[in-house]
Amino acid sequence: MNFESLGLNAALLRAINEQGYTQPTPIQAKAIPVVLSGRDLLAGAQTGTGKTAGFTLPLLHRLNRHPHDRKHKNVRALIVTPPRELAAQIGESVNDYGRHLPLRSTVIFGGVKIGPQVNRLKDGVDIIIATPGRLLDHVSQGTIDLSKIEMLVLDEADRMLDMGFIHDIRRIVKLVPEKRQTLLFSATFSNEIRQLSKGLLHSPESIDVAPRNTTAERIEQRILPVAKSSKRALLSWMIGSNNWRQVLVFTRTKHGANRLAQQLERDGLTTAAIHGNKSQGARTRALSEFKSGKVQVLVATDIAARGLDIEQLPHVVNYELPNVPEDYVHRIGRTGRAGMEGEAVSLVSPDENGNLRDIEKLLGRKIPREHVEGFDQDAAAKPNVRHSTSDKAVEQRKRQSRGSHNSNDRRIARNSRSAKRSQDKNTRSNSSEPSNTNAWRRKHGKPGNASQGKPVRRRTSGEVPALLGG
Repeated sequence: MNFESLGLNAALLRAINEQGYTQPTPIQAKAIPVVLSGRDLLAGAQTGTGKTAGFTLPLLHRLNRHPHDRKHKNVRALIVTPPRELAAQIGESVNDYGRHLPLRSTVIFGGVKIGPQVNRLKDGVDIIIATPGRLLDHVSQGTIDLSKIEMLVLDEADRMLDMGFIHDIRRIVKLVPEKRQTLLFSATFSNEIRQLSKGLLHSPESIDVAPRNTTAERIEQRILPVAKSSKRALLSWMIGSNNWRQVLVFTRTKHGANRLAQQLERDGLTTAAIHGNKSQGARTRALSEFKSGKVQVLVATDIAARGLDIEQLPHVVNYELPNVPEDYVHRIGRTGRAGMEGEAVSLVSPDENGNLRDIEKLLGRKIPREHVEGFDQDAAAKPNVRHSTSDKAVEQRKRQSRGSHNSNDRRIARNSRSAKRSQDKNTRSNSSEPSNTNAWRRKHGKPGNASQGKPVRRRTSGEVPALLGG
């Protein structure tokens, strides 16, 4: 099958050819005819199979078939997706495929100034690609009118549900006409998403080109058991020893991504971090430098897992396993895209064994283990890692012995000081007149120098003191 057989117009076929594509992927071959027919669609395809083109190509075809009066400047198609990066990349796809069509589009998302977006909207656009939050900001400010929407696309629907966008999605659906064509695309479909689709879609065609929650067959997956404290050293060793030039590394937290990026930089690897706390400019710059090869390692959190589309990405590393098993599918789906081969390596410490079991249960199979000498989970307990067991025991006894002697010396010194204080106290209590205390003598009416231990005779009036030696 080729794209010509799908019924797309000549302008789109020309753009597809310019992009270097000749044959549609399975999801494209099944989805495009359904969308062209005008029916609602519920489509599930694992990430990296070309599902973005599966809805952008027929969407552009349908909008171009019925030209719109530009004087009214109404938005005709709305594509909603959760992460900014994915919104930007869908926008690029719309521009690439629609370059020979008289259709205008724009991308709106948070993290950037809203002013330039408002100006583009005032000029009039046919297609909007948006994240839910910023889209509703524009609606509340009256800069977007969704009452004339003809086609609504919800991409990565399960991710939007996981990220808590369900209420935003319901608000958006209420703002668009009830009579519309709705497309729901996602890499995975939970029962919750299927339940949600019942209220959004009207008699939809359902397509699932791969079993639910599966990974691409061309991705080679490996588990490397490793002590938690040795993960960073193992990662650096893997990248350096294998001369990996482009590696995407996933962590659980934003702070962890920043810390790992700094550590890898100190190891001599050009590294950048990308996560939700980064400004949109910083995220775009990091992704661009990673794609161009200027940055060797890109450390990302799960929010970026859905938005990164990097052609021929060879390596993905799970520095930490995700808490949600489905996120594992999306993470490693950044490699092995569009029929290419890829490698996904997971560094698993003992505290993550529960996460690993959940992932393997989701996949329905065991992931092969590979032990790296010197970095195994039990490496810290092996005798030849640093010291032998006997050496450690001898050193420990020496420390205990030194500590014992020091403790005895301190105890003897304390006892000696205590005995001396007790002796001085008894001496003072047995004496009727404390020594070296003139204050005591004055208090009790006893004049004289206490240091001599006897009274000093007072001179009487007119008495002349004796001369020294007289």
